[in-house]
Formats: sequence, C-alpha cells, structure tokens
Amino acid sequence: MRTEAAQRVELVFSLFDANGNGVVDSDDFDLMTGRVLEVATTSDAGARDALRTSFRRWWTTLATELDANGDGVITVDEFRPFVLDPERFGPTVAEFAVALSALGDPDGDGLIERPLFLSLMTAIGFEDANIHALFDAFGPDADDRITVATWAAGIVDYYAPDLAGIPGDQLVAVRTA
Repeated sequence: MRTEAAQRVELVFSLFDANGNGVVDSDDFDLMTGRVLEVATTSDAGARDALRTSFRRWWTTLATELDANGDGVITVDEFRPFVLDPERFGPTVAEFAVALSALGDPDGDGLIERPLFLSLMTAIGFEDANIHALFDAFGPDADDRITVATWAAGIVDYYAPDLAGIPGDQLVAVRTA
C-alpha cells in the first residue's frame, strides 16, 4: 500500500469513528448519516434514502469483512490492513460515491456548488482547508462548480490502495486555514 493510501486509511478510520470512542461501530454510521442528512436539506427523498442505504452498507460490509472477533466493533488494527481492498470494498465504495455525489446535486443539473460540497464534507468530518483544497483539485468551472461524475470518481479513487497524487490526497495534507 502506498504511503498516501495508508494516510487515507488513518483518516477514514478517524472519520468513521464519528463518536470518537476509538472503535467503529454501527452507532458511528447512524451518527454520520444524521449529520450528513442534516445539511442535505434540499435533496429529495430518493437521494437521502440512497445515502442512508450506502452508509448502512458500509457498516454491514465492515462488520462482515473486518470484525475478526465478532464483538460488533472494528478496531484500528482490524481496519488498517483491509479497508482499501477493492475486492472486498469496491462495490460498497462505488455505491457510497454515487449516493454522496448525488446528494450534492439536489437540483439535478449534474453540478455541485462549493458551499454544498463544503457542508457535506464538513458533516462527514473533514477539515475546512482540506475540503477547499480538494474542491480546487477537482478543477471547478468559472462558476465554482464541479461535476457529480468528478466527485464520484474522486471518492472511488480515494479508496484505491495503489493511487497517489490524486485529488483526495488533499484531504490528508496538513493545512492551516
């Protein structure tokens, strides 16, 4: 696994541990789902349901694939070596990528404006400066928008263990506001 991917793994674990108790469990995904949906007020019910379903699938896949001792929680040691395995998590990541990027396009024009992108990514737990750097790395248009397809592809790339120098690496770079 590339160094950049290892850094992404550490960040993802900290984000998935939404309640900060040092492990990932189903409550974390309920908490994160609620935070994201709270800022997606203009998205339709279908998009909101798709996100809710994708977060549930994340938890189910993690619990099935990584909970080695069956205790209902994922420790960082259980998480680290396997979470970027495309064989295990590729379909889950793809479903999440489609759901989250669609949530960022409530008007259905295929474009995501920076303010909503910022709100959604903040709700997930990313840092403000890193979110802006990521959006900029996606190459927004003159009206400060990116395409849904660009964001979805960026999410999938983020979970690829063999990629480096991708826009998603902006999320793990240390930045000051």
